[in-house]
Amino acid sequence: MIRSLPYFVVDAFTARPFAGNPAAVVPLADWLPDPLLQQIAAEMALSETAFFVAEADGFRLRWLTPTVEVDLCGHATLATAHVISRLLEPGRAAMRFYTRSGALDVTGDGDALTLDFPAHAPERLDDAALAARVGDALGAAPVELWRSRNLLAVLADAAAVRGLAPDFRRVGALPTEGVIVTAPGDGAADFVSRYFTPQHGIDEDPVTGSAHCTLAPYWTARLGRPTLVAHQVSRRGGELRVTAAGERVRMTGNAVVMARGELYLP
Repeated sequence: MIRSLPYFVVDAFTARPFAGNPAAVVPLADWLPDPLLQQIAAEMALSETAFFVAEADGFRLRWLTPTVEVDLCGHATLATAHVISRLLEPGRAAMRFYTRSGALDVTGDGDALTLDFPAHAPERLDDAALAARVGDALGAAPVELWRSRNLLAVLADAAAVRGLAPDFRRVGALPTEGVIVTAPGDGAADFVSRYFTPQHGIDEDPVTGSAHCTLAPYWTARLGRPTLVAHQVSRRGGELRVTAAGERVRMTGNAVVMARGELYLP
């Protein structure tokens, strides 16, 4: 007997089709076996596939890359909230998601949505050997090196971030979940960034909400303003507004539904 599941593909952290970070969103009535969830995520072949099940006062949410389950994902959370509030329960203005990173609230903000995520403030590293390894992997020496859940490499300017051509084999060998690279903005944005995580089967993530849990506290401390405009300058590119508020970070962005269909499972 063939079962079918609905799915959606959503471009997150953008108001334009074919930009931002695409995520697959799969609503479930009940949880499927974990190996099957991983197979579906591999079949979707996007940086993250979000699976969710309704609970009494919210939704249980999980995120899987094509190879592993992750603890936190911003763009797939935004994509899920967009599907719920625009398609499944039109007009819903607030959602709570229960995840491996605790309860995450999402609220409507005009045409956009705001995510309330845990902050991951970085600590400055004084490790010349590691800085040299990071510079060799990225092809550009960081002027500062920090660590939170990821390594945070600060470059001199936005042009250096845009021009990176990393050696992903070397990036994948670094002692971290991924490498955030950032620099001051050179236009409308207060800062720019890119994110590399071959450790999770993704050489470069187009727009990374979870990375901004580190970027927002760093740039707020450096620039002295709590609310900032961020551009992730990957090939697809994406925009978001971030606010650092103590142990939390709020991220506001748009999303666009690009596809909907059915998965057929034996």
